Amino acid sequence: MTPRFWRGHGCTDSDIAVIRASISRGIIAQAIADGRTIETPSALADARFEDLASVQQLHIDAVLCAPVGTPPIGVVYLQGQSERGSFTSEDRDHLELFARQLATVADRLFARWPGREGVDHTWEIRQRFRCDGLIGRSAAMARVLTEASHVAPLAISVLISGPTGTGKSLLARAIAVNGKRAAGPFVALNCGAIPEGLVESELFGAERGAHSTATRRMLGKVAAAAGGTLFLDEIAELSLGAQAKLLQLLQERQYYPLGASTPIAADVRVISATHANLKDRVAQRQFREDLYYRLHVLPIEMPGLAERREDIPDLVEHFCAESCARNGLPPLRVARRALLACQEATWHGHLRELANAVEAAVVRAQIDRAEMLLEHHVFPHAAAARQDSPSLQEAVRRFKRRYVVEAIERCHWNVSEAARTLDLARGHLYSLIADLGIERASEPKKP
Repeated sequence: MTPRFWRGHGCTDSDIAVIRASISRGIIAQAIADGRTIETPSALADARFEDLASVQQLHIDAVLCAPVGTPPIGVVYLQGQSERGSFTSEDRDHLELFARQLATVADRLFARWPGREGVDHTWEIRQRFRCDGLIGRSAAMARVLTEASHVAPLAISVLISGPTGTGKSLLARAIAVNGKRAAGPFVALNCGAIPEGLVESELFGAERGAHSTATRRMLGKVAAAAGGTLFLDEIAELSLGAQAKLLQLLQERQYYPLGASTPIAADVRVISATHANLKDRVAQRQFREDLYYRLHVLPIEMPGLAERREDIPDLVEHFCAESCARNGLPPLRVARRALLACQEATWHGHLRELANAVEAAVVRAQIDRAEMLLEHHVFPHAAAARQDSPSLQEAVRRFKRRYVVEAIERCHWNVSEAARTLDLARGHLYSLIADLGIERASEPKKP
């Protein structure tokens, strides 16, 4: 492969041109292809590189080139001067540590690069599947959208599962919009938000006098969705009686309103969603097994935010723009540090919690009269707690210690094996263990 240079920080175009002309692309390409650090005291005298045109023309001597990422997305390239000699083993250790740290940051930045290639996993499917409300470009979202695009044109029922707040209702709407009933109504019912005694009449309707609140004939959600789609959210919360009626609707395409003796033909597609494990509910006899298998034809699992962290920056910017527009506020840009902090945070409430956090952050930014949404607007308490942050030197030391400890523990304290995984000499690893104060935890005594 031929390495490409995108842009430089703190460099003019002419500076970048000089850099391009002064280094060996062949050595860079080799480091990327092998995925290993290249070190040579003199490329001119190295059999691996002596025939490269750039090495011969530029008289390149000492080179240290470490790949960034797995698989590599770039390199950190150092080129020495002949009179200063070759790089040391300590130089190599520092460069590789820096490359590993850079890989973590680069993954996040390239995931958000506006003109990136091959990162938007959803681009192709979005060309034929309308899903504007579903924000995200991750592989996890691509899987969900692909599955949804396959079931959308079919007449079968669809079950969407996943944690609360992951966007199941948005996916249901997308399936409806892309289906054959797109011109019909989309009617949603949260089965967990209706009092148990009223669920059946809310869903199927009721004849006058069927219950105390039925003072006139009531049309249910099934009738309201005629010719379109009925979305039943939190379907696991349906009573067993309502489940039996829903099964009849799905099997026979007809239903009985509460208090009615004559069935009504149903012309509706049913999409359901739940955060519960329906198989467990079946085992506990809280959910009908026959209904479970009727619904569980082509299930779609919505991923939580932890499974698609690369989508979080896009979501934050979307929620920020949405909040500003809804409240008539001037638009706010979101600081990169705030985006990364959101990406690293844990969101137990998923999209709902993230959206609420951004909404509150927009208000704080307006109070500060800020033109940009900053990290402390999203995480005010965490920002205050970080006042006593460590120095850069201490932060690097902590990172190095944690990285080495994890490697050694993965190898069950086999230092030779750990040294190989870290690509270090065994003696150097022993020195690091001593310098960083790493000690093996004593094993508990056997009873």
